[in-house]
Amino acid sequence: MCHELEQEPDPDEMPPEIGDFPLEIQEAFVTHAMLPDRWDGASGSYMGKDWSPLKDLLDINGVEDHKTVCFFLKHIESCSTININAELKRKQDADRRRSKAKK
Repeated sequence: MCHELEQEPDPDEMPPEIGDFPLEIQEAFVTHAMLPDRWDGASGSYMGKDWSPLKDLLDINGVEDHKTVCFFLKHIESCSTININAELKRKQDADRRRSKAKK
Protein backbone atom coordinates (compact mmCIF):
# COMPACT_ATOMS: atom_id res chain seq x y z
CA MET A 1 0.00 0.00 0.00
CA CYS A 2 2.85 2.40 0.82
CA HIS A 3 4.33 1.71 -2.61
CA GLU A 4 1.06 2.69 -4.30
CA LEU A 5 0.93 5.91 -2.28
CA GLU A 6 4.63 6.51 -2.90
CA GLN A 7 5.34 6.70 0.84
CA GLU A 8 7.92 5.08 3.06
CA PRO A 9 6.50 2.64 5.64
CA ASP A 10 6.35 4.02 9.17
CA PRO A 11 7.36 1.32 11.71
CA ASP A 12 5.31 3.10 14.41
CA GLU A 13 2.12 2.58 12.38
CA MET A 14 2.74 -1.07 11.52
CA PRO A 15 0.74 -3.66 13.43
CA PRO A 16 2.84 -5.76 15.79
CA GLU A 17 3.93 -9.22 14.76
CA ILE A 18 3.64 -12.26 17.03
CA GLY A 19 7.38 -12.13 17.76
CA ASP A 20 7.04 -8.60 19.15
CA PHE A 21 5.09 -9.91 22.16
CA PRO A 22 6.43 -11.56 25.33
CA LEU A 23 6.68 -15.37 25.34
CA GLU A 24 3.49 -15.91 27.38
CA ILE A 25 1.41 -13.90 24.92
CA GLN A 26 2.94 -15.78 21.99
CA GLU A 27 2.05 -19.06 23.71
CA ALA A 28 -1.50 -17.79 24.30
CA PHE A 29 -1.93 -16.97 20.60
CA VAL A 30 -0.60 -20.38 19.54
CA THR A 31 -2.81 -22.20 22.03
CA HIS A 32 -5.86 -20.14 21.00
CA ALA A 33 -5.36 -21.14 17.39
CA MET A 34 -5.23 -24.82 18.39
CA LEU A 35 -8.41 -24.83 20.51
CA PRO A 36 -11.54 -25.93 18.61
CA ASP A 37 -14.33 -23.42 17.99
CA ARG A 38 -17.86 -23.77 19.40
CA TRP A 39 -20.87 -22.59 17.37
CA ASP A 40 -24.55 -22.39 18.32
CA GLY A 41 -26.28 -24.61 15.79
CA ALA A 42 -29.64 -22.84 16.08
CA SER A 43 -28.57 -19.20 15.73
CA GLY A 44 -25.18 -19.64 14.08
CA SER A 45 -23.55 -17.51 16.77
CA TYR A 46 -19.95 -18.08 17.68
CA MET A 47 -19.71 -19.24 21.29
CA GLY A 48 -15.96 -19.12 21.76
CA LYS A 49 -13.39 -21.84 22.16
CA ASP A 50 -13.81 -25.30 23.62
CA TRP A 51 -11.46 -25.23 26.59
CA SER A 52 -11.62 -28.97 27.35
CA PRO A 53 -8.30 -29.82 25.60
CA LEU A 54 -6.49 -26.83 27.16
CA LYS A 55 -4.38 -28.73 29.71
CA ASP A 56 -3.17 -31.17 27.06
CA LEU A 57 -2.32 -28.36 24.63
CA LEU A 58 -0.39 -26.43 27.28
CA ASP A 59 1.58 -29.57 28.12
CA ILE A 60 2.22 -30.47 24.48
CA ASN A 61 3.49 -26.95 23.76
CA GLY A 62 5.71 -26.96 26.84
CA VAL A 63 4.03 -23.96 28.43
CA GLU A 64 5.52 -23.33 31.86
CA ASP A 65 3.42 -20.42 33.17
CA HIS A 66 -0.11 -21.81 32.78
CA LYS A 67 -1.73 -19.08 34.87
CA THR A 68 -0.35 -16.15 32.86
CA VAL A 69 -0.96 -17.84 29.51
CA CYS A 70 -4.56 -18.62 30.49
CA PHE A 71 -5.08 -14.98 31.50
CA PHE A 72 -3.99 -13.77 28.05
CA LEU A 73 -5.79 -16.64 26.35
CA LYS A 74 -9.08 -15.59 27.92
CA HIS A 75 -8.51 -12.00 26.79
CA ILE A 76 -7.74 -13.14 23.23
CA GLU A 77 -10.85 -15.31 23.21
CA SER A 78 -13.04 -12.48 24.48
CA CYS A 79 -11.84 -10.08 21.78
CA SER A 80 -12.09 -12.76 19.11
CA THR A 81 -15.64 -13.73 20.09
CA ILE A 82 -16.80 -10.11 20.01
CA ASN A 83 -15.20 -9.52 16.59
CA ILE A 84 -16.52 -12.74 15.04
CA ASN A 85 -20.08 -12.15 16.25
CA ALA A 86 -19.98 -8.51 15.11
CA GLU A 87 -18.89 -9.63 11.63
CA LEU A 88 -21.64 -12.28 11.57
CA LYS A 89 -24.21 -9.63 12.53
CA ARG A 90 -23.00 -7.30 9.76
CA LYS A 91 -23.35 -10.11 7.23
CA GLN A 92 -26.81 -11.11 8.50
CA ASP A 93 -28.00 -7.48 8.39
CA ALA A 94 -26.68 -7.10 4.84
CA ASP A 95 -28.47 -10.31 3.80
CA ARG A 96 -31.73 -9.02 5.33
CA ARG A 97 -31.40 -5.70 3.50
CA ARG A 98 -30.77 -7.50 0.21
CA SER A 99 -33.75 -9.80 0.69
CA LYS A 100 -36.03 -6.84 1.53
CA ALA A 101 -34.80 -4.97 -1.53
CA LYS A 102 -35.69 -7.93 -3.76
CA LYS A 103 -39.30 -8.02 -2.50
